[in-house]
Amino acid sequence: MATPPDPSAVTHGIQLAVAPVFLLTAVSALIGAVAGRLARIIDRARLVQERARQSDDAAFVARARTELDQLRRRGWLANGCIGLLTCCGLMIGFTIIVLFLGETRGLAVSPWAVGCFLGGVGCFLAALLCFLAETVLATRLLDFDLPPR
Repeated sequence: MATPPDPSAVTHGIQLAVAPVFLLTAVSALIGAVAGRLARIIDRARLVQERARQSDDAAFVARARTELDQLRRRGWLANGCIGLLTCCGLMIGFTIIVLFLGETRGLAVSPWAVGCFLGGVGCFLAALLCFLAETVLATRLLDFDLPPR
């Protein structure tokens, strides 16, 4: 018959496992921001595509194709960022589970906890690089040249 875990071990396990939860907050906030950017990319692509389909101006259609290619790259980066952030969240979640079970059950889980945590942080850093690349591409799309009055 299994003995119930010591209440002080459970309390300590919860305290130990709560630290990575703060990273989950950052991950969820960044997922929300990137999902919003992805929605705007999709909306812009639909608008440009519709205008290009209705246009008879070959130069306009060529510019639209160029913009759609750039929007496609931005969409891939945003999707990659969301995928990496999701992987990060899973790894941090596993870290929390492993730390809690290790503390309450007396299991030797340090290598697993370290691996999960470092994997999650690595995914988070890669997602930040995708986010940076997407924002750099977004600012390249801006055209600040205005026709003279």
